[in-house]
Amino acid sequence: MIELQQNNPLHGLKLEVLLTEVVDFYGWPILYAALKLQCFKTNPSIESSVKFLKKTEWAREKLENFYLYRFKRMPRPTAAQYVLKPRERGFMDGVIPKPALPLTLEKIAEMQAKAEADYQANGRNKVYPGKQSRQGHKPNAGASRSGAGRQRAERQDSSASSGNDNNPWGRH
Repeated sequence: MIELQQNNPLHGLKLEVLLTEVVDFYGWPILYAALKLQCFKTNPSIESSVKFLKKTEWAREKLENFYLYRFKRMPRPTAAQYVLKPRERGFMDGVIPKPALPLTLEKIAEMQAKAEADYQANGRNKVYPGKQSRQGHKPNAGASRSGAGRQRAERQDSSASSGNDNNPWGRH
């Protein structure tokens, strides 16, 4: 049975080929400045970066988003598509990639400064597509601690309230 494939430039594209295309066009310094992935800064190579990206899903998705929306300049995803991973998103038939967006270190710095200014101005309470609003969210004291930290705090609380004065490490 023949399956209809979605219109996605990432379909069938291997990670190594994707990375090679982007590195050949932009170079390692611009990729590091744009994505802030250490594998693009410290002794970068295609092999080591592919190995890292295969193991680290969030970094691979970050690179795939960069490839789709900066390198191929595809239309931005809708709120429903934003929830999906980049390889699962589809585009309308007839949408073709545009020429790559030329980037320089100065242009990346300007874009990051603008994004930071937008965040400072109104981004703290902004609701992103597919994410829950954080307004009014106040976790209780126990929820902010990790499992080990919560257990340690409970032990300290129980030892302090039990009146165990012989313990030199107990609370005073």
